[in-house]
Amino acid sequence: MRAWALKSRPAGTPVADNFQMIEAPDAPIGEGEFRIANSWLSVDPYMRGRMNDVKSYAPPFGIGEAMTGGAVGTVTESNNADYPVGCKVLHMAGWRDTAVAGGSNPPIGGMPPVKLPDLDVADQHWLSIIGMPGGTAWFGLLNVGAAKEGETVFVSAAAGAVGSTVTQIAKAKGMTVIGSAGGADKCAWVKEIGADACIDYKAGPVLPQLRAALKSLGKSGVDVYFDNVGGEHLDAALACANERARVAICGMIDVYNDQKPQSMQYLTMIIGLRIKIEGFLYPDFAAQVPEFNAGMAELIASGAVKGRETVMEGLEKAPDAFIGLFAGANTGKMLVKV
Repeated sequence: MRAWALKSRPAGTPVADNFQMIEAPDAPIGEGEFRIANSWLSVDPYMRGRMNDVKSYAPPFGIGEAMTGGAVGTVTESNNADYPVGCKVLHMAGWRDTAVAGGSNPPIGGMPPVKLPDLDVADQHWLSIIGMPGGTAWFGLLNVGAAKEGETVFVSAAAGAVGSTVTQIAKAKGMTVIGSAGGADKCAWVKEIGADACIDYKAGPVLPQLRAALKSLGKSGVDVYFDNVGGEHLDAALACANERARVAICGMIDVYNDQKPQSMQYLTMIIGLRIKIEGFLYPDFAAQVPEFNAGMAELIASGAVKGRETVMEGLEKAPDAFIGLFAGANTGKMLVKV
């Protein structure tokens, strides 16, 4: 087995020297165990928090220990009838080329492996539109944000894995969508997948652009803000919120690396407008994943939701793929093909 581990904890934005490749011999599998050959690996912004030695909702990565993350692979050897040789598995033993699961082993990454159902979906989509990013988009928009047909939704990082899926789900369900992305090319793609408007945060301050977009669409304000960024985007959403707006906090990539204080000018809007703000995690909705799988499979089959991935080839590229998330190197989901 080859796997990536932390060599040192990043100070600010991670760099290549923070990572090291480790190797371990493949031991024989035991009773109830099965071996998985990974084909696709996920890298996600939340992993940055696990590189700090601080208490959080997920334990920090250990120095010199194989890291974990979403992965899809094929069972190549099995002593477990529920996971026969040849079946595809979604699991959390990413950042490596092979993994052993099952038996008396605790679930790697805290989540048990899942044998993929036959839904005629490309393998890598289980790490994007019908995986954790897609479920995060679905539950954040429809459950936490309680978005309804006819409402106006603002989505930050709308060209990313989660944001682009939020955009498409919202349009499929009859909402007006304003996205935010970095650069003209990404904004053009966000509009291509259905957004009614897209602001380029690299071209100037967010708030005046959001106000202009709302005006051009004839909308009074934002009913639901899906936040992947925090900072200026969150403040602009509060400034433009309608009464009883909802804010679903999925991520705050603006502060993952430097932990700078957030400068918020419009927090007081929460009071008068009775704005509801709620953070959430994908595992909060574990019991509803089958419902999401069925609903998203229908949207994918109809063409209403399309996946787009930025793919780096080879296990050796995993750190580069992860670091690229913080430089805007991805459009859609960032993946590593092993």
